[in-house]
Amino acid sequence: MFVSIIIPAYNEDPTIKKCIESLQNQSYRALEVIIVDDGSTDKTLDVARKCRVKILKQKHAGPGTARNLGAQIAIGEILVFVDADMEFDKNFVKDLIKPILDGKTIGTFSKNELNLNKENIWSQCWNINRNLPVDRLIPENYPNRAPVFRAILKSQFEKVGGFDTSGEYTDDWSLSKKLQSKSTFAKGAIYYHSNPSTLSEVFKQARWIGKNEFISGSILRKIRSIFFYSFPLSLIIGTCKSVISKEPQFIIFKFVYDLGVWISVIKSFHKEPKYK
Repeated sequence: MFVSIIIPAYNEDPTIKKCIESLQNQSYRALEVIIVDDGSTDKTLDVARKCRVKILKQKHAGPGTARNLGAQIAIGEILVFVDADMEFDKNFVKDLIKPILDGKTIGTFSKNELNLNKENIWSQCWNINRNLPVDRLIPENYPNRAPVFRAILKSQFEKVGGFDTSGEYTDDWSLSKKLQSKSTFAKGAIYYHSNPSTLSEVFKQARWIGKNEFISGSILRKIRSIFFYSFPLSLIIGTCKSVISKEPQFIIFKFVYDLGVWISVIKSFHKEPKYK
């Protein structure tokens, strides 16, 4: 089967080149790479144009809309959705789609997401905050079924009209909801993702996470989150985890992270857009 890899990109010029190169170096050769620029204001488009891939452009509307746009021109029988700040093992695509080719499932995901910048102190603090080992971004004991499809048969994608385009944090869960089915774990499909490596990046990513419907969805969740991510609780939790992990800088990390989430919760009362 031919595979179409669709990458939504919004201001990803520092990472997108390595992402594309790792996909162009795949052992599975029957594939195309489609970049959908989501209204970038940096040099993302310029970098992508030099990499000889298909490129689409849209006004900034979020990754769900971008993925759907890419799927419209995709010629593959299997669609693969990845992010522009990821890198991939050379056998990633082959291993990811194997259960689909074997007729065992309509779609897959991988929990072999490894930390690309595990030596960075703020990356380490990110994993401490999530109770993860420093080298992994998804726990090894994560279930073998997931609500996110990394690869899916195009026929199934089209049957439900693609992703929701509301710009919600969880738009990539929408296929699972529509299909009333979860994806299957694909063994061996290894990919790499960097955690935020500066306090500025930590804050920006926390602002995005704070838009999660499980944090700032209902009124009850908003009120709970305002308390949970408040400064006094940040100080208590940050101090405890700093002592347990023997990492004193975690206190600073915790304050910056929780501040980002807290601001997003407050702004959710004013209907701040959910996408980045």
